[in-house]
Amino acid sequence: MDYPPGALESPPFLIVISGPSGVGKDSVVRCMKERGLPFHFVVTATSRAQRAGEVHGRDYYFVTRQEFERMIAADELLEHALVYNEHKGIPKAHVRQALASGKDVVLRIDVQGAETVRRLCPEALLIFLSTVSDEELIDRLRARKTETPDGLALRIATAREELAHLGNFDYLVFNPTGRLDEAVDAIVSIIEAEHHRVHPRRVSL
Repeated sequence: MDYPPGALESPPFLIVISGPSGVGKDSVVRCMKERGLPFHFVVTATSRAQRAGEVHGRDYYFVTRQEFERMIAADELLEHALVYNEHKGIPKAHVRQALASGKDVVLRIDVQGAETVRRLCPEALLIFLSTVSDEELIDRLRARKTETPDGLALRIATAREELAHLGNFDYLVFNPTGRLDEAVDAIVSIIEAEHHRVHPRRVSL
C-alpha cells in the first residue's frame, strides 16, 4: 500500500501552552512533568522577582533586567515581551536543543508571546488554556495575594483583552478549579491526535 509522502512520519512538535494570568499554566505544566510524559519542557527566562516556592531553572530562569536586555540585544530569544512591567522570553538555543532531542517541546508562555511564536513558526501547535468563567479567573487572581490592588486590576483587564485573541490558537482547553487532571488529559489527547495527522506539522526555527 502506498501512503502519501510524510504520512508515516511524526516529527517532534513545538507545543505552546498559553492563556491569561491565573488560568493555571504553571499547574498544568507541573502536572505534565509529574506524570513523566515524554516531552521536553523549555523554561522561560524572566526579569521578575522569584516568588516563594519557585525554583530557578525549574519554574523560570530568573535574570536581572540588565541581563535580559543583553539577551534581547544579542538576539538570543525566540520571543520576548514586557508583561506586567517585567521581561519574559524563551532562549532560542534551548528550543533548538530540545527539538534536536527528538521529543515534543512544550513552551509555557503568555498570549503575546504565543502570537510571536505563531509568526516565527506557523507549524507550532498553540493551545489556549482558560477558566470556565470570568468570575473564576478573578477569584484565582485574588486568592494568590501576590499583587497590589492596581496590579490585580491590570491583570484582570489584560486577561479580558487576551481572550479576544483566542481565534489565533488551534485549541481551547478549560481548566476548572479542582479538575486539573482533566485539563492535562485533554492536552495530551490533542497532542496524540496531532501526531496522527496525514500531513504532519514540520517545525523549523
